[in-house]
This record gives sequence, structure tokens and C-alpha cells, in this order.
Amino acid sequence: MNSFSQTLNLFINQAQKDDLRTASYPKEWADLRMRVSFGMGAPARVPWIAFIAPEMHVSRGFYPVYLYYKKLNTLILAYGVSETEEFSQYWPVEIMNSVSTISAYFDEKIPRYGDSFVFKAYKVEINKDSVKYTDPDTGKEITEVDIEADLSTILDYYKKVVSLPSSKVLSEIGQGLFYMEKQLEDFIIHNWDKTDLGKKYDLIIEEGELLSQQYRTDIGQIDILARDKATKDYVVIELKKNQTSDDTVGQLARYMGWTKENKGGEVKGVIIAGEYDRKLDFALKVLTNVEVFLYQVDFKLNKFSK
Repeated sequence: MNSFSQTLNLFINQAQKDDLRTASYPKEWADLRMRVSFGMGAPARVPWIAFIAPEMHVSRGFYPVYLYYKKLNTLILAYGVSETEEFSQYWPVEIMNSVSTISAYFDEKIPRYGDSFVFKAYKVEINKDSVKYTDPDTGKEITEVDIEADLSTILDYYKKVVSLPSSKVLSEIGQGLFYMEKQLEDFIIHNWDKTDLGKKYDLIIEEGELLSQQYRTDIGQIDILARDKATKDYVVIELKKNQTSDDTVGQLARYMGWTKENKGGEVKGVIIAGEYDRKLDFALKVLTNVEVFLYQVDFKLNKFSK
């Protein structure tokens, strides 16, 4: 496989022109479909190069993508998210909970793709046909080797994510081995009717499609959005995943506020945690419409006997 840096340099140079042609670019890269766009009919404000799994499209899916913010002289290698149509799978919660969105990174109004997540940022300098990339924070020059390594890292991660098998439904709620914390959410969804949550709340399903899990809003994604069986009030459910109680409570309150403003009516909150600590206890003294559910992981080894 040839160096991608040469292709990237061609892309940056062409983005300065009114040339929208993409036929000369590779159609595949690292066993993924590669798509390039400089705009349709008129030059785009943010040209891009996307790397897509077979079951997805640029308009429907998630994928690594270079986004070139020309006016800001910045190239972002991003955990990309389609702006057009959602896909049933998404970037793992470890990304969404720990990585800045592009909007937050620039901290200003940007033309497109603000909900995607920043993997790496490069400051771009063009001198004739020569392109130089530097680290925006340190000013250190980014070499071709660095660019190749960054792309390889995110593509390898993406291919692992899209090839993950579906979580298996376990026999009893409260027991089971979660190989990673993020599997807890899938486990709860798949076992919904067997949980105490399922006795009180309904998942949101429209035209046969589950909408509750990773419910997208313009301020982020709610882990699970459900509705109270009796009152039909909305219920925001957040999992305490590798973060502080303060972070979890703040996140829950923010999503409850968004839901109340955009959905109307009363809103309940639920925190799902591995343990109940004093910080949660104090928070719940004033958050009267929030309850906590605890999950238990039970790992056992049984001696084999014939």
C-alpha cells in the first residue's frame, strides 16, 4: 500500500480550487471503502475523506473521516458521525464520554460536522504545492510517519468496533460477566423486560425501530431514553461508566433539562451504578425526581467434574 500522505496532500491542495472531481482518488483504503468530496455543484466549506465499513454510507453511519476546515486552516481526523441519518450502531461510549466534539474543540460556530469527535487535529500551511502540518497546541511539525500512524490507529480501532459481535443475552439479571463496561448498556436493553426498569418503563420504539438506546440530542447522546408506563413521562437513564458521581449527576441533569424543554411534561431521571456512594446520596437529597439502580457482576468458577 502506498503512503496516504501523498493522497492527503493532493486533497489539501485541490480543496483550494474549484475542482470538484474525485475520480482520481482511491476507492478503497485498508479494506474500507474510501469516499472523497469537495462539494456538489459548488465548493464545500468543509471537504472530507471518509473511510466506511461495507454496511454503512456517508449519509447513514459512523466512520473515520478527515474534515478540512479551510477558513480555520485546520484538518481534523475525526470519529465521524453522519449528519443525515442515524445508524443502529455507534461509536463506543468510551469515545463519546472522553473525546471532545468538533464544536467543543473549536469553541465557535462551525459550518458542518460539529457532532463528530476529534481524534487528531493538524494545523495546515500551504506554500505553493507544498503542505506542512503542525500540532495546534505545541507548534511541532507533524511528519508523514505521524500522519500514517494516526490514520492506521483510528482505522484499526474502527474495524474492531464494526466487527464486534452482538452481546449475548444472559440468563439472569444482576449476574453475568461484562467484558467491558460499555457492554452493560447493551445487556440492559436486551434484557429490558426482565429488569426492574422494564417493569416500570417502556423503551421507545417507532415503526419497529428502537430509538431509546443512545438517543441523540443536540447536546450529546442520552444512554437510554424511556417512558413511564403509567404517566407516559419521559425517563432519562444514564449509566455511571468510568466517571465520577459528579460527572454522572451533571450529565443526567443536563439531559433531563433538554428533554423537558424539547419533549414537554415531567421528566424522571435514573442513574445505574456499580455502587452507591456518599456523593450520589447528597445529590439525591435535592434531585427528588431521580432514582438509582445498582448492578451486580457475579463471576464464578465452578470445578469441573465428570
